[in-house]
Amino acid sequence: MTVPGRRDSLARMTLHALWCHPRSVSTAFERIMRERGDLTVLHEPFMYDYYLRPGNRTFEHFEPEPGHPTDYAGIRDMILDQSRKRPVFFKDMAYYVQHALPDDPGFMAAMSHAILIRDPAESILSYQRKDPGFTCEEVGHEALWRLYEALRAAGSTPVVIRSAALRTDPAGQMARYWQAVGLEDRPEALSWDNEVPEGWKSVEAWHSEVLSSSGIKPAEDRDYRAELAALGAPFTEYDAHHRPFYDLLCKAADNDAHQK
Repeated sequence: MTVPGRRDSLARMTLHALWCHPRSVSTAFERIMRERGDLTVLHEPFMYDYYLRPGNRTFEHFEPEPGHPTDYAGIRDMILDQSRKRPVFFKDMAYYVQHALPDDPGFMAAMSHAILIRDPAESILSYQRKDPGFTCEEVGHEALWRLYEALRAAGSTPVVIRSAALRTDPAGQMARYWQAVGLEDRPEALSWDNEVPEGWKSVEAWHSEVLSSSGIKPAEDRDYRAELAALGAPFTEYDAHHRPFYDLLCKAADNDAHQK
């Protein structure tokens, strides 16, 4: 397999990755990218490698689609094959690839990178309602920071977006992202219908909020930290572990926004 080298111009990029953590508003971000109409959009292709790997826990409500590759190399090759036919966008969890991707510099250089983050108290509360048995690794902020560091060390400059900013100003944040990765601004993509997109059948139960809405909703006015404290361990321990990495990524997001 031949992996494309680094592009000289973002305008020629045919592969765009959004790295995130669970319950980060990433599915709504992906839904907007689908609505653009000019991209092949893949939904968490690397989850097949992570959750079907022996030794990892079973993912709640995950129904693997027949024929989908189930190892890192096979998934990477599928993504690259798709990108040769049409520009591709995919969103995935950083912890799926935090070890494999930094050891694959050709693939890492072949795409643009963005990172989406949400306050861990908010994402943990949302996650435990869907799947209270998740692990500390699956909260995801540490893996995102490790991947961010690896991308920067490799010469990439990932776009870092805070979900709070995305929910407050979806048009502005999406326009900033599209400009950063060389895509045309398409504000009409910010709303959608309730049709279940292709590729969501395997995890449809996880995305009822997006499927029942027609756009990104503003954040609720709630005391997430107090709600998390009421839940207690292990969720408060997960928050304590991941919050320092979230804070580092917030600084990166703020620096990124100020430079635009």
